[in-house]
Amino acid sequence: MKKRRLEIAVLSDVHLGSYACHAEELLTYLSSIDPKMLILNGDILDAGKMRNNYFPPSHLKVVKKIFSMASKGTVVHFITGNRDEPFRKIDNIYMGTIKVSNRLTLKLNGKNTLFFHGDIFDFSFRHSHWLLHFGEIGFDTLLNLAKLKTKLFKLFGKKNKPFSNPELNHGERDPKQIESFQNNVAKMAISQHYDHVVCGHSHAPNKQHFQTKKGACLYLNSGDWVKHMTALEYSFKRWKLYRYENDKLTSFYMDEELKSMDMNELIATITHRNASNNKKEKGGLTDN
Repeated sequence: MKKRRLEIAVLSDVHLGSYACHAEELLTYLSSIDPKMLILNGDILDAGKMRNNYFPPSHLKVVKKIFSMASKGTVVHFITGNRDEPFRKIDNIYMGTIKVSNRLTLKLNGKNTLFFHGDIFDFSFRHSHWLLHFGEIGFDTLLNLAKLKTKLFKLFGKKNKPFSNPELNHGERDPKQIESFQNNVAKMAISQHYDHVVCGHSHAPNKQHFQTKKGACLYLNSGDWVKHMTALEYSFKRWKLYRYENDKLTSFYMDEELKSMDMNELIATITHRNASNNKKEKGGLTDN
């Protein structure tokens, strides 16, 4: 079966290790595409739920598939989210052939594009976006503030709103919370002179243009693989919101090496630093 070629595919909020994850459907999707770049935009793993020793074979197959894609030449970026928070301690480090970072900026067809998970806006500091004017320092400060708020809420037995336990909530989120989140992200992107901003966290797939007195940007949210089963795809200089339920995918067979790869091989793949770490992305995809 011929795979669809893409410049970029973006996934977020997969929540591997939780009961709500649609791993089989995600594996089918990953097997149907051939992207030059795969961006995992946070909450791919659910570290909290994995403590319950729940990680079925279908979830492991997704991990194997991602590393298989990386070994075949797909540039893979793993951007950390609040659910895979332990990885935030290794910002800008390679895990095998996969680069782990807290955010990513690309120049796509002349457009400044920011990728980050979005949970730094998951607290009620109304004008917190001004901290991002301080670049990396401001971004790291927001990450630390978000983590601090989560710890304080847990300490006092309260829920960390607006998106406290999204993988367990199969209902629609409060539209006002979603709207506020989107507006805050868009305002931040415009103030930082980004043309496109790509996030996740809210589990609300969206592609929407925002306009303020200071400028405009395209807001993109890749949704999740808990309820919506959506992704973002970039090809031919435009973004498309992919919905699994609308696709007429037939059953794709896994690659032979994926079927035969055991846990020891997977660990070896993760720990081995490939010589291609320093290769530059092709096709006009460059880090700023």
